[in-house]
Amino acid sequence: MFYSLDILGTIAFAISGVLVALSKRMDPFGILIIAFVTAVGGGTLRDVLIGDTPVSWMKNMTYTYVILGSTIFAVVVRNKIDYLRKSLLLFDTIGIGLYTVVGVEKGISAGLNPIICISLGTMSACFGGVIRDILCNEIPVIFRKEIYATACIIGGFSYFLFMKLTMPVDLAFALAGLTVIIIRLLAIRFGISLPSLYKNEESSF
Repeated sequence: MFYSLDILGTIAFAISGVLVALSKRMDPFGILIIAFVTAVGGGTLRDVLIGDTPVSWMKNMTYTYVILGSTIFAVVVRNKIDYLRKSLLLFDTIGIGLYTVVGVEKGISAGLNPIICISLGTMSACFGGVIRDILCNEIPVIFRKEIYATACIIGGFSYFLFMKLTMPVDLAFALAGLTVIIIRLLAIRFGISLPSLYKNEESSF
């Protein structure tokens, strides 16, 4: 199940990377690079931190094939995607939901403290998007007021809460991933964001 979630997360993030690259009018090579780093950036950080090297996408060529296939698919059907921004938000949201639970599971398998597992899941979910946005000259979503990493943290906590309720492991992980997705979508739908520490003040210069 977790391998399947990892593959699904890879597909979702690869497509989100393609959509951003297309919006920046990149050439085919640029599109592929953005798709690749978006898909495997978080997983690479996760595996390096827990000492699982070579990292997963280097040991299993399925990830490379999946990214290539997802990139080609997204490019081919780009003209049929009417609402590019909405599509990007959807695939990015699915990606962070899936990668959060995969990261938490990896941390549990490594025998880490639950808080560290949640941190690992959050980094797994967010870091690929951070690399994508930096390469595309955008301020990463995680550094804005949007509910993004917060959704991953809540989803990670929810898994351990579900386990306290003696739910089956697979169901707990599925619900935790769904929690991340629902929180993120609700935040987008209703414009919910974290409060800013700074007041909107005009510059004196």
